[in-house]
Amino acid sequence: MQPVRQLSTLTALILLAGSSVSANANSERETQAKTSVDLNLRYEAVAQNNALKDASALTLRTRLNYTSASYHSFTGVIEFEDSRQVAGINDYNDTVGNNTPYAIVADPETTELDQAFVQYQQGKIIAKVGRQIITLDNHRYVGHVGWRQDRQTFDAATLDYAPLDNLQMSYSYINKRNRIFAQVKNLHSKDHLLNITYKTNYGQLTAYSYLLEVDEGAKNGLDTFGLRLNANKNKFTYFAEYARQSADSSTTDYSASYMAIEGGYSFDAVAVKLGAEVLGSDEAMYGFSTPLATLHKFNGWADQFLLTPKEGLVDIYASIAGKVFDGSWTVAIHDYSVDKATETVDDLGREVNVVYTKKFAKNYTAGIKYAAYSAGDLAAAKVDTDKFWLWLGAKF
Repeated sequence: MQPVRQLSTLTALILLAGSSVSANANSERETQAKTSVDLNLRYEAVAQNNALKDASALTLRTRLNYTSASYHSFTGVIEFEDSRQVAGINDYNDTVGNNTPYAIVADPETTELDQAFVQYQQGKIIAKVGRQIITLDNHRYVGHVGWRQDRQTFDAATLDYAPLDNLQMSYSYINKRNRIFAQVKNLHSKDHLLNITYKTNYGQLTAYSYLLEVDEGAKNGLDTFGLRLNANKNKFTYFAEYARQSADSSTTDYSASYMAIEGGYSFDAVAVKLGAEVLGSDEAMYGFSTPLATLHKFNGWADQFLLTPKEGLVDIYASIAGKVFDGSWTVAIHDYSVDKATETVDDLGREVNVVYTKKFAKNYTAGIKYAAYSAGDLAAAKVDTDKFWLWLGAKF
């Protein structure tokens, strides 16, 4: 009963904190400045068919943000983020060396400066310098990994320019990747991100060039060039994408392709999607990689393919989504195989994903989510895995 009492106390504190911060935000709004708080209390359980113990984690993420009023087209943002274990429910490998006999839940305890940047906006130009969130397109290549309690940000300079109403250009230079594993696993880098989007009658056409390199004194370039077309026409949605990647280091030189296609249709009660994604392989020696992506969004929520197998990955998937009891639900299935089959590896397994989320009382969101992965030929590295989440969020 003690954990239950602690959770009840925590919930009450969230409500009180939200009321206080909301009042402060209202007073700040008169001067165009804004203060906000974002809380996420989440339980995660992981069971795997291997020697690791089943994991159980209850964590609370708190994010405090202050955005200044505009002064001569300049604004400033400062934001702190904290992730804490709650009620002693902490039987999990947090990826930074704690409780390693357990399965991984990538939510280490941490307190850090999440964002701190100055922004200049004048006409069709927006310039931003400092620690910031950068997301591009559908997060496949660059995202904030917002599913985890310690989200990803970047120390960067970004310039957005819209010379025409239907043309958007973005360039970022990143010199540090503040990843989801607390400060100990952040990486210094020399990354260049160029993204150009043009709106046509057939949808948005995007061309991109992402030149990545970890700044560790050795050659390790990862260069990706691609095109993407996506559209939403009446009740139809679709996208198609192709990219080519080269990985060049002092000891290796690989190249691989990426291809994706998806179509969807919204009926009155439900929406359905069918798609395929191919992360290619260079002769079963190297798999197409997207190290800055919001990876949890792709290839199943069990997170079995955060690193692409060297044989590559083919993910054929379908989903159906709808609404019930003023909330939203989604069911998705995935079938995995390799891009370059070998004598021992071809089938990479299957997965089922289910989620239900509901917003209520204006400021709150609750959700429940489940992922079940059944392993294929890579049984030594990929095993049957079940993951379960239950969460409560509040924003003020």
